[in-house]
Amino acid sequence: MSNRYVEMGLKAPVNLTWEVSLACNLRCSHCLSSSGEPAHGELSREEALDLVEQLHRNQVFQVNFGGGEPFMRPDFEEILDACHQRGIMTCISTNGTLLDEARVARLAKSRLVAIQVSMDGATRETCDAIRGRGVYDKAIEAIRLLAATRIPTSINTVLTTQNAGEIPAMYEMAKSLGVSLRVSRFRPSGRGADNWEELRPTPAQLLAFSDWLAKSGDVRTGDSFFSLTSQERQGLGLNLCGAAKLTCCVGPTGNMYPCAFLQTDRFKAGSLREQSFKEIWDESEIYESFRNLRIHSCEECTRFDQCHGGCPAVAWHLKNDISGGDPECLERCVTSIADANRAAKAA
Repeated sequence: MSNRYVEMGLKAPVNLTWEVSLACNLRCSHCLSSSGEPAHGELSREEALDLVEQLHRNQVFQVNFGGGEPFMRPDFEEILDACHQRGIMTCISTNGTLLDEARVARLAKSRLVAIQVSMDGATRETCDAIRGRGVYDKAIEAIRLLAATRIPTSINTVLTTQNAGEIPAMYEMAKSLGVSLRVSRFRPSGRGADNWEELRPTPAQLLAFSDWLAKSGDVRTGDSFFSLTSQERQGLGLNLCGAAKLTCCVGPTGNMYPCAFLQTDRFKAGSLREQSFKEIWDESEIYESFRNLRIHSCEECTRFDQCHGGCPAVAWHLKNDISGGDPECLERCVTSIADANRAAKAA
């Protein structure tokens, strides 16, 4: 099967997300993977280290570790060390509750690690309502430990209707702690699907966030919010879905997917227990379909060059159609608010 991305020279993802375990000591209401107990048949130590070697051979630049809570896996630091020994950059998404002085000191020995500590509010009440009682204080303590080292550290928050009004305050809090702020998009995956209607930001909140983001160039979003990208932020990051083109996801049991928000049988690209990483990346029909994906319904939109149809994962979870266009794009937010205003006036 032809693979035009291999022919163009992209022989491996620039970075990938590796969900090393579903084990987690928290039960966050927006969790993309419904983490809690370890998945049945998670990769063994030997299989995990073999994957690191495969990533090295294929010249993957960075691995973004998530879960679950990565530090719940007993051999996680050994997996990290194996990456660093091979020159692979790593970024760890953690809830921070398992970071202590000794662990932070060990992590600080490498210049190839960055850490994101998850928090979901500028206040204890807002954050703990989503992540659990006492988590806010533990996360702040972990951030202070990390900020005292050379480890690049950020607070990562998922935008929800509960914390939308606190994002500017979170930005100020991050600055006061000596770290940066990253805002991620809430997607209807895992427990997030179960709590979607309760937690999803309103169109007005999304528009307000987009306006604030346009004035906040040092706030990072990854590719989370390219559907809301303003002209002011053009060029600050990826403005189209990178799934299967620049990035991919490895699940806890070695299955590969286009992204972390599509870890379902429908989007399973292959298993590392049956094929090599390179074989799946080069030959998967699922990956090929994402590389050829075109959101034709959005092509006439004036913002198409800025968001290219938005997030296929959100389109899939809400519309059962990856090519249907992002239901939460900026234009649809504006239309939704205008329709609501007209309905209110008519009433």
